[in-house]
Amino acid sequence: MTDAAAQGYEARLSACPACDVAPLAGRIGRPDPVRGDIMLSVPAVHCATCITDVERVLTAQPGVHAARVNLSLRRVVVDADAGVAAADLIPVLDRIGYEAFELDPAALTATAADRQGRDILMRIGVSGFAMMNIMILSVAVWSGADDATRDMFHFISGAIALPTVAFAGQPFFSSAWRALRAGRLGMDVPISLALILASAISVFETLHSGHHAYFDAAVMLCFFLLVGRYLDYRTRAVARSAAEELTALEVPRALRLEDGTPVEVRVADLVPGDLILVRPGARVAADGVVTEGASEIDRSLLTGESAPVAARPGAELSAGEVNLTGPLTLRVTAAGRDSSLARLTALVAAAESARGRYTSVADRASRAYAPVVHLMALSSFLGWLWITRDARVALNVAAAVLIITCPCALGLAVPAVVTAASGRLFRRGLLIKDGTALERLAEVDTVVFDKTGTLTMGTPRVVAAALPPEAQAVAAALAGGSAHPLSRALAGALEVAPARLDELRERPGYGVEARWNGETVRLGRADWAGTGEDAQGAASWLRIGDRVWRIDFADSLRPGAAATIASLRKQGLRVMMLSGDAAGAAGAIAAELGIDDWRAGMTPQDKAAVVAALAA
Repeated sequence: MTDAAAQGYEARLSACPACDVAPLAGRIGRPDPVRGDIMLSVPAVHCATCITDVERVLTAQPGVHAARVNLSLRRVVVDADAGVAAADLIPVLDRIGYEAFELDPAALTATAADRQGRDILMRIGVSGFAMMNIMILSVAVWSGADDATRDMFHFISGAIALPTVAFAGQPFFSSAWRALRAGRLGMDVPISLALILASAISVFETLHSGHHAYFDAAVMLCFFLLVGRYLDYRTRAVARSAAEELTALEVPRALRLEDGTPVEVRVADLVPGDLILVRPGARVAADGVVTEGASEIDRSLLTGESAPVAARPGAELSAGEVNLTGPLTLRVTAAGRDSSLARLTALVAAAESARGRYTSVADRASRAYAPVVHLMALSSFLGWLWITRDARVALNVAAAVLIITCPCALGLAVPAVVTAASGRLFRRGLLIKDGTALERLAEVDTVVFDKTGTLTMGTPRVVAAALPPEAQAVAAALAGGSAHPLSRALAGALEVAPARLDELRERPGYGVEARWNGETVRLGRADWAGTGEDAQGAASWLRIGDRVWRIDFADSLRPGAAATIASLRKQGLRVMMLSGDAAGAAGAIAAELGIDDWRAGMTPQDKAAVVAALAA
């Protein structure tokens, strides 16, 4: 594509107000030595105010030229100088309350290519335009046009209708042909037969100066059924592919250590044995073993484990996890398609694409519907042929039966209802990923919940902190000097003025320490704070001199979670909770919600196996 063509393409994209990221997405993947595009996932965005906040704060950053939020996909595309990285923008969004993750634009190009939707819309436009013109001519015929005038209007209508039906009816014709080759009668078979017969009879009547032609009916039928087909397509397209989102979490670049110097390379170029540097706040690029450094790892996006996990030499890390506090040197054990994140992506993709055993009501109805309709049309033809001895009249009656009994209710009403219901549920935070989900919901006997991000908010909150006033002031000051999730939760919970501290510094993987009134004060891990207590669970320890206090944290329940669980139990449904968290954290949430059947420490593969066993 030439530069002029590319600019013209971007201009056409910009003319579409509904295409939130189109102007920027058009540049993704194009080599540009000066400027580049950064794509971030921003799950918390949900309204117009969120869009304004995110775009305003990003465009205010040096080197950022534009930012565009896609509300339906919860993504933001940033047009920035080559020197601006995602790691520079993520903390900016985090400060205004929007958690963000870098996505790989190359992994999402298939999502942006909406060819099927554009194809159906084009056919709807052609058939709608043709329908309006033919109806104008038909009104003239119905109003009394006769003889040569009527024939002329029929010829004009045919000249418009025949190429329209041939073009716009392609989705139905191709589907019907596949069904016939497979030896079955699908819903598109009577639709295609009705279109072909209506058009053929109309041509015959027009050539023989007949009083009636059905060009308007054929094109109108095609138009409304295409609208139903598009509604069905949009229902499926609204559901984001979890597999694509997981693929996009694989960061495209890594810092490989070459003679001790970090060099930016593609993740695809990493091989087992390479040493890579993972900076604080960065996502782990490949599976590996820590060889140097100490930090804490956020695994919530992969396992649902809300509490950060300590990482020290010898610890095994997986691609997609987030390094929180300190730099780590990792020896690569698997990268790219061999990583655990890639295997998880493949597992999710297989689950999403697997054909279920469930048959929708529309499919079951169409199996009985198609043979009945064809038998009725055949019976009408034979009956009228026997009564009138006129094949022309009998064929007209048979075509009318096919047109009148065409499955508009199944082809238009069902997709319209599913689209309306899915849209309403989406606005309430529920995503329908399959058109039959609403039907299958009536047959559910067991409801399985994940914990982090589903029943809970995925953010820690202080549940126990018996601190005297002076200890609260010290804790507030220490927590304010750390970006750790527990520290941020503690800083937000303590409504006191922070104490004045000296020599404040963060110890990666351990906590934060300082000097206060000549004493060493620490906030962090149990072993580092010098306590003999059990370090299990989400907790921090505050040490001031020889005094130690334990501060316990728990995940915040999502509003309405308790009422939802109570309502499901009242309906007699079995409720389960599967969590990647430790048993203590998962058990506390289960007890708070009244869930007796729960399991902790589960990997995504374990959860998938449990659900598969329940569905068997």
